[in-house]
Amino acid sequence: MRLVRSVDTGELSAAEVGAAFAVGHEDCLAEAYRRWSALVFGVALRALGDRADAEDVTQQVFVSAWRSRTTFEPTAGPLSAWLIGITRHRIADRLAGRGREQRTVAAVGGLHEQAAVAAGDDRLVDRLMLVDELNKMDDPRRTILGLAFYEDQTHTEIAERLDLPIGTVKSHVRRGLLHLRDRLKEVTGDGTSGA
Repeated sequence: MRLVRSVDTGELSAAEVGAAFAVGHEDCLAEAYRRWSALVFGVALRALGDRADAEDVTQQVFVSAWRSRTTFEPTAGPLSAWLIGITRHRIADRLAGRGREQRTVAAVGGLHEQAAVAAGDDRLVDRLMLVDELNKMDDPRRTILGLAFYEDQTHTEIAERLDLPIGTVKSHVRRGLLHLRDRLKEVTGDGTSGA
């Protein structure tokens, strides 16, 4: 496809940007971002209610769109509508991730609270092992999970308190929770070692 007008001047129509995007003109990725990133961000922010998550989703949408640009069919609809479709999928992914994370936090946090009061419980060893595993983690992961579990701080609050990027905090929480979950499976016999 031959570009009729320069992307630099912003004179391309939405249809021209979409057609050029579909065939891989990198200038049109920048132009698509300039034109529709605020729309994508607004939809994500309304759905997620968290600015950092909305920013992450916006970035993911444009990366996904560029990687799968060959599947975009300009004659089937405008690029902006296709981007909103991707946005909906990324929002659903983020909400599902939040749900998994909340269930894991609740499970691990509940185990910690019960460990302090359930001396007669036959699962006390499991609970204490989780607390011990948390204490064995290196910083900043140990501190981040401690703030999340014991002080019930949000990712944003932890990031501000420790002066870390929000993405770093989320990564440490996710990896830490996965580690604790795997250790619980090993101890309870749901994992690789049998009881």
